[in-house]
Amino acid sequence: MGRSTARRSRRRSTPESDGRVSRSRRRRRRRSNRMVLAGLTLGAVLLAGGAAVAYWRDGRPQATDDQVADVADALDATGRTAGPDATGGTPSGSSSPSASASAKASPSPSPSTIAIPPTGPGTFVTADADGTTVGTGSRVRRYKVLVEKGIDIRASAAAAEISDVLAHRRGWTKDGINSFRLVSSGSSDFVVKIATPGTVDEICGAYGLDTGGEVNCAVGKDVVVNLKRWVLGSPQFDGPIGEYRALIINHEVGHRLGHGHETCPGPGRPAPAMMQQIKGLKGCVANAWPYDDDGEYLSGPSVP
Repeated sequence: MGRSTARRSRRRSTPESDGRVSRSRRRRRRRSNRMVLAGLTLGAVLLAGGAAVAYWRDGRPQATDDQVADVADALDATGRTAGPDATGGTPSGSSSPSASASAKASPSPSPSTIAIPPTGPGTFVTADADGTTVGTGSRVRRYKVLVEKGIDIRASAAAAEISDVLAHRRGWTKDGINSFRLVSSGSSDFVVKIATPGTVDEICGAYGLDTGGEVNCAVGKDVVVNLKRWVLGSPQFDGPIGEYRALIINHEVGHRLGHGHETCPGPGRPAPAMMQQIKGLKGCVANAWPYDDDGEYLSGPSVP
């Protein structure tokens, strides 16, 4: 009888114990609510950053499917396969071709005298801007041009060439919606970086892309142009070096305007700027521009 009474006594609550239990429950609820709120906040941040970084996996940002396809197809077109080290330098077991050796494959009408070092310091010079806007569209896209330090290209010269591409009468400003403004500070919609092969490998490798010391990539807000391609063009692109550079810019800017990959609309017709032309023209004619002389968009069937 005494033991049973003692057990009932231990089970019987007191106002003080009720208060402790109530406070403990409130603390647990507050912690739970904070965790839910934190999760929702993180989700909102990731959604808001979706245009800049496609998604995260295994603790690092990942490129979009279009970006992966662009790099894989470009690398295949060079006859090179991805090396085991996707995050920097030349793939193991291969050597970086010299500028003079690579120049033999250049479609440029005159040999290049610009040196192509295998890698650089990974730091950049930002081109100055005068605030000029090209195009009349109400949607002003701010962009920067950066050139890696120590290479034989002036940031101002690269920016002038890119600005000419964006201002071209057959460029993206023809849609009447978009215009472009070179900036040197503050926020930007995208950044064009011209860098040595090793630095391109490092930047692109951080997003899971192996550029193999050979090709360009687009990751986050960056259009990362391999110095080798900027100087020598691509053997697979049937056109002068200036046209190939225009294709790089127009293709990657097109992605940022919401355009996906397209393919050849028919034999003998201009290849869309959104076509992966170095993968093969499929009967089309090489073309760097999204519009024709009459202002018609040069489209093709969408690539799933």
